[in-house]
Amino acid sequence: MRITPVSPDRLVHEVVELVVARTGRVRLALDGPPPTRPQVLAQRVAPGLRVLGRATVVVDAGDFLRPASVRLEFGREPDELLDGFLDEGGIRREVLDPAGPEGSGRMLPRLWNAVTDRAHRADYTALPGNGVVILAGALLLGRGLPFDLAIHLRMNASALSRELPADEQWTLPAYARYESERDPAGTADLVVLADHPDRPAVRR
Repeated sequence: MRITPVSPDRLVHEVVELVVARTGRVRLALDGPPPTRPQVLAQRVAPGLRVLGRATVVVDAGDFLRPASVRLEFGREPDELLDGFLDEGGIRREVLDPAGPEGSGRMLPRLWNAVTDRAHRADYTALPGNGVVILAGALLLGRGLPFDLAIHLRMNASALSRELPADEQWTLPAYARYESERDPAGTADLVVLADHPDRPAVRR
């Protein structure tokens, strides 16, 4: 195992290179807890792919949560965060299956507004045959979701505790379970050590 410090710009370049090495549609997971900023990385990777001719749609996993009455039925429970918050069926149906090699390419980039607790009024978008969909968010791996590439932004427990705001400290046991039970670092195509997100390192 070799750990290589990289600049944020170099990290974007490496992710782009991984994607463009594949032909056809690519379903990319950018997985990491909120302080690792997976959505920010997704928004930086997308333009790099588009200039190379790969139409890219960025999807925030936070737009595919279950309704509050379901995900918060038992209050703020770490086990529920890990197992019950994400609408896996919705992600498959509206994003990953249509973006697959046999899919129609007709995708819905946003399904549920967790702030208003109502369905988004989003339009469908067409992903061409060489397009890329980037799903960015936390706790995405180890669910059997059909990704073609997965990048795990890893933050150790002490750094995560330091970076999470006070009202999100209750989520820490969920992230500990995720690392130990679902082994995202072991299943990802690329692991980024993101204890300091502005000074990442790649584990090769």
